[in-house]
Amino acid sequence: QVQLVESGGGLVQPGRSLRLSCAASGSTFEQYVMGWFLQAPGKEREGVAYVTRNGAMTYYVNSMRGRFTISRDNTKNTVFLQMNNVKPEDAGLYYCAAGQNNAMSAAKYSYWGQGTQVTVSA
Repeated sequence: QVQLVESGGGLVQPGRSLRLSCAASGSTFEQYVMGWFLQAPGKEREGVAYVTRNGAMTYYVNSMRGRFTISRDNTKNTVFLQMNNVKPEDAGLYYCAAGQNNAMSAAKYSYWGQGTQVTVSA
């Protein structure tokens, strides 16, 4: 079992950058695929990106590809989401999650953080 705590959310202007972090504890971090998910207001939780166990491979939803970068530091049990050129439609509650499958589906992830809010406004 792993516990996840997100941080780094806040208010960001369109076009600017924000970096989210997710600290893991309680289990062997590198055994998990790590994902970031977004729940926008009035919408279902959707996958943003995931990174494989050793960090060698990443995958992004089309709307974030080229602007967001997911990475992990297995020595610090932390996964990051670098958000560049943020757009209003990127706003919402961002969750990190841990699972055993390379997948963008929330159903494939077993452990979740509490989320960190990102607000995009000028």
